[in-house]
Amino acid sequence: MIDETRAGLPAGVAAEVALDEVRRLRAGDRPIHGGRLFAYVYDPAVPGLDELAAAAHRESAHVNGLDPTAFPSLLAMENALVGAAGRVLGAGPGTTAPDVVGSVTSGGTESLILAVKTARDAHPEITAPRIVVPSSAHAAFAKAAHYLRVAMDVVPVSLDTLRPDPAAMAAAIRPETVLVACSAPSYAHGVVDPVAEIAAAAADAGVRCHVDACFGGWTLPYLRRLGEPVPAFDFAVPGVTSISVDLHKYAYAPKGVSVLLHRDASLRAPQYFAYADWPGYTMINPVIASTRSGGPIAAAYATVRHLGDDGYLRLATVTRDAVAGLADAVRAVDGLRLMAEPESTVVCFTATEDGPDLFVLVDELTARGWHTQPQLSYAGLPASVHLTVTASVAPRVGDFGPDLADAVAAALVAGPVRLPAELAALVGALTPDALTPELVEGLAAGLGMGDEPGGAPLPERMAVVNTLLDAAPPALRERLLVEFVGLLQRPTW
Repeated sequence: MIDETRAGLPAGVAAEVALDEVRRLRAGDRPIHGGRLFAYVYDPAVPGLDELAAAAHRESAHVNGLDPTAFPSLLAMENALVGAAGRVLGAGPGTTAPDVVGSVTSGGTESLILAVKTARDAHPEITAPRIVVPSSAHAAFAKAAHYLRVAMDVVPVSLDTLRPDPAAMAAAIRPETVLVACSAPSYAHGVVDPVAEIAAAAADAGVRCHVDACFGGWTLPYLRRLGEPVPAFDFAVPGVTSISVDLHKYAYAPKGVSVLLHRDASLRAPQYFAYADWPGYTMINPVIASTRSGGPIAAAYATVRHLGDDGYLRLATVTRDAVAGLADAVRAVDGLRLMAEPESTVVCFTATEDGPDLFVLVDELTARGWHTQPQLSYAGLPASVHLTVTASVAPRVGDFGPDLADAVAAALVAGPVRLPAELAALVGALTPDALTPELVEGLAAGLGMGDEPGGAPLPERMAVVNTLLDAAPPALRERLLVEFVGLLQRPTW
């Protein structure tokens, strides 16, 4: 007998109704195609590629990567993707790294967590393991250190080159260090760390060296083939023991697929988790997840097979030219300067002393249909605007320059954001532990985050929010963002 007093789910709806709801919700998202979104998505503007990836995903969406003996198709596709990543990154027959092995993960964060986990577990005798990273290393290293209870020694980067000093990286290595990491390129600024020197220092100390090439590592080898001065960073560098690269970035596969490579199988061995001391099946996992949908793996396989070496070389050419055009657009505007000369797929710029408020500029660009990524000031580095450049941006480069100049002019007229004196004083005096729910709600309301059903919506313009966060030290920024996102993530009953 059905208990009518208990609340249940709404009645089912027709399939088309459910799809219409998804489409209506998607209408409020940033555009994933069209070359106007400079973060989060990677669009090659290749006709038919979305349809191919979706069809491949559909073929394997319900296949489970937990057991390769039950679903050998996924094993074959994973091995092919690992082989492709290895070839792009200087491994394979006829190279100095012929025995590279790897695993397919759900994304760069999982790849980095596993790189840290593998290095940690390779040394069970070290009871308080540590890793050494530059301050420009991806935040996923901090997440790995937090999850795995590994201490993290952070080496500052130069305010001029945006790279760490190899000597300082070497000096940070201790007897407890299990991993030294560097970026190729760094996400924030798109520069390649001095991998050869850092890897040599790690090797001299008998420590593993991981190269985080998740962001743009797939494109760097193609840029080198086009004549760009890309420094050595891959398995051709002695001392590099592992590399991660995301296929859902510049391999242009759908989310979320990454590859973690190790120089040989013995280095990868501690990555596995196996457990047989229970009455169920013996668990053996190369990655964090046990059950894994085959959909993303199949979609990545179809994408890489379809584009091929010639396709990626063409896309790298188009992207390189788009980067050059966007950099020229920044140079042409008084009040802006590049944080670094572009050497990968990033254009990153900041304001001069007499330039616009960057956070106001970001809002002005958004109003003109350009969705950029503001980056807060940090340890002497100024706030900046990050542009992740993909092949789809190329046709839009000519439109960006005039809109950027117009947005800068409008931002100068509007003037900088001025926090109320009491709010600025509060942020300067607050500690993370002092934040109460009432204080957070008051701050959110003052920033235009209203309390409405379905969560607290963000204000149309984010300059005030970003200015508040920029005024806060990193620990307080973290806590404020946790609380603000918590306000956004509320059930719809």
